[in-house]
Amino acid sequence: MASIATAAGLHDGLKLLFATSDDAALHDIGQELAPAFFIRMAPDSVALFQSLAEQTPEIVVIDLDTIVPDGTDVFAYIESVRAAAPQILCLAISRTPLRNARQRTKKAGGDEFLLAPVDFPELREYLLEAGTRHRERLEANQLRSEIARKSTFCEMIGGSEAMQRVYEILRRVAASNSTVMLRGESGTGKELAARAIVSLSPRRNQPMISVNCAALPETLMESELFGHEKGSFTGAHAVHPGQIELADGGTLFLDEIGSLSLPLQSKLLRVLQERVVQRIGGKSPRKIDFRLIAATNDNLDQMVKRGQFREDLYYRICVIPVFLPPLRERTGDVPLLLDHYLRMYCTAGDLPQKRFSPEALQVLETSNWPGNVRELENLAQRLALMVDGDLIEVQHLPDKVIQENTAKQDEILVPADGLDLDDELARIEVAYLTAALRRAGSKNGAATLLQISKEKMKYLCRKYQINQSG
Repeated sequence: MASIATAAGLHDGLKLLFATSDDAALHDIGQELAPAFFIRMAPDSVALFQSLAEQTPEIVVIDLDTIVPDGTDVFAYIESVRAAAPQILCLAISRTPLRNARQRTKKAGGDEFLLAPVDFPELREYLLEAGTRHRERLEANQLRSEIARKSTFCEMIGGSEAMQRVYEILRRVAASNSTVMLRGESGTGKELAARAIVSLSPRRNQPMISVNCAALPETLMESELFGHEKGSFTGAHAVHPGQIELADGGTLFLDEIGSLSLPLQSKLLRVLQERVVQRIGGKSPRKIDFRLIAATNDNLDQMVKRGQFREDLYYRICVIPVFLPPLRERTGDVPLLLDHYLRMYCTAGDLPQKRFSPEALQVLETSNWPGNVRELENLAQRLALMVDGDLIEVQHLPDKVIQENTAKQDEILVPADGLDLDDELARIEVAYLTAALRRAGSKNGAATLLQISKEKMKYLCRKYQINQSG
């Protein structure tokens, strides 16, 4: 294995590994490729894999006819190269017109197949262009990963100041056994926050039982929460431990706790006060030990005032309140979330990776997102499946989102309480006149910049009392 030349003066030159034992190709490689790349040669398969491991090239060109060992399937060999260097740009060359060679090469993990003999000047231009794009993609992915690493917390995604404050609170409360109340609009990630607390808590290896208090009617919810004994009511054919009992030793997460009826609130209060639970039809209570995390998008303070939520239970569960901000208040998080979910659903559906155009991203960043992160995730999933090509543009977005953006722009131009059009136009004229005068240094020069006559320029300066000689 040897280096025959380097790209003179190119400090950021692409690193190319050319694997061939064809001496006839050395002249063209040295003349056409060496001036443009940091190039190394691998004369056999052993040298190829050694260089992949030690030199970390960005591009590898493999002469399949001279490098692949006898009896080895060439496409299986390409797979092995890809496995050894997952991020390299891999090109295969052969003098043999293999059937469906290009498709099979790509299926094996290669990036391109070329039929020899190749035109080396054309190969140089192709490698420079493809290699530069490949490097830019890798750098973008690395940057994206670094941003994602700094902007994630136990599966929660967001690097905004609002979310950083939430992460800090969750870290602080995780180590304790105190009851936590998660508050926020629907779709803000309250269950993810609950799981984050559990994953950092001493109870991380114990069960976490999640119950949606709004999912069942009162009669079924009582049995679901507290359990029942066999024969305690019609249809109770077997003993059924409740979710509270199953959370013994671990964590109980009660989502939408504001949906519990007042009788069930009373029973829950007793469990929290006495740390015992009694099944329906049971004769004796059972001691339990669990941590409670509750969540709601209701205004419990108002519910207490209206008599819809017990005040004593309210103070029992609101030991440590944590507010999860709506997506519209999380500056800078929308692009992170869109990128995450778009890549996730493209990968899950075995679809080509997609990206948003700057214009589409700008529209989405200014959206209100009433459904918060859940709405954003659903949109990303829909776009991953429905958009052809790799670029999502404004026309691909739902009409509701586009109309909302247009309405926002209209509100900026014309406030709800209206405006004085003459004053607004005068303000704009003054701004242009002042800027042109500063730039040109004289009225005549400003008139030329604004493409108006000198007489009109002088008139406007008198009208708005702008003093400038010349």
